[in-house]
Amino acid sequence: MTGALIERAKREMSGLDGSAMELAEKRWDSVAKPLKSLGLLEEAIIKIAGMTGNAEASHIGKKAVAIFCGDNGIVEEGVTQTGQEVTAIVAENFTRGDSCVCIMARQAGAWVIPVDMGMRRPLPQYGEFVDGSDKPMLFKAERSAIRYPALDRRLMAGTRNFTKAPAMDRETAVEAVETGIRLVGTLKEKGYQILATGEMGIGNTTTSSAVLSVLLQTEPRLVTGRGAGLSREGLKRKVETIEKGIGLWQPDREDGIDVLAKVGGLDLAGLAGVFLGGALYRLPVVVDGLIASAAALAAVKICPAAKNCMLASHVSAEPAGGQVLDALGLRPIIYGNMCLGEGTGAVSLFPLLDMAAAVYDRMSTFSQIQIEEYRPLT
Repeated sequence: MTGALIERAKREMSGLDGSAMELAEKRWDSVAKPLKSLGLLEEAIIKIAGMTGNAEASHIGKKAVAIFCGDNGIVEEGVTQTGQEVTAIVAENFTRGDSCVCIMARQAGAWVIPVDMGMRRPLPQYGEFVDGSDKPMLFKAERSAIRYPALDRRLMAGTRNFTKAPAMDRETAVEAVETGIRLVGTLKEKGYQILATGEMGIGNTTTSSAVLSVLLQTEPRLVTGRGAGLSREGLKRKVETIEKGIGLWQPDREDGIDVLAKVGGLDLAGLAGVFLGGALYRLPVVVDGLIASAAALAAVKICPAAKNCMLASHVSAEPAGGQVLDALGLRPIIYGNMCLGEGTGAVSLFPLLDMAAAVYDRMSTFSQIQIEEYRPLT
């Protein structure tokens, strides 16, 4: 069973706009600097042109980071250092603007959208989508007066322990994916031009490693790390837990929804929907670290064209960080040894893209300063 919105996304996704990419590449080559000298930043601007069908770099100004939050029943197996109560505590901090990603997002001029997909403890207050584009970004405030309303998209009070039952029903996984697609549609309507992906859910490095083990067809020990800080014994228990869950439910690696439902999480499923929505609505989506990358790979299994909307921000310090980006065919711009999550790596890319776009839009061309253009040499 696949939902109608997922089927629509699969049917209506289109490839990158080659004409827009060609125009963007010609613009870069005309700028008065050595050819290709901004490297992957040039490639990112060219790919964004292909995603949007627009070779004007100034159209990536309005930014947001969507943070999908959900609890994971697998925490019962002792695979984390902290308890599940931390998920809701951090999510509430998002709404107050008082977390790493919120502070970084303000610096980058991005609006924060926390989405409760299914935490065990509901938040005290929810709201509907608020367009934050008219809010001042209080760059130097220690604690911002800006508040970020959390969206209530709760589908269950956390997933099940996947060593005892599949993490969720297929119908729930489908609805979670479609929640992500719908959010992208809303953002596109509000004029947002680029989106970063984030997550919060204690236990989600376990679910992500389980998903990646299936999708990459590799042993869990090769894609599983210590997460937020496990001992050697804790890591061993985490790997054995993943092996048990995969062995019990035998997820179908050719069916991304089946994998998400059996050993994934609500946050992962929502993020997978964001990548599908990005491709459907031609909105560039920046992939964060391990968890977002796992969701991206699941989205590509659901529909290979989903890859067209993706930009890799950084390579996670988790063991599978590089492996999953290789599988997606994405080249990260940042090598920062980061593994915080929340969308911090993805948001870190925004200022770099802004600087690249400024050069692309504003710098003089060779002809304008009457200097002979650089030519490719063989």
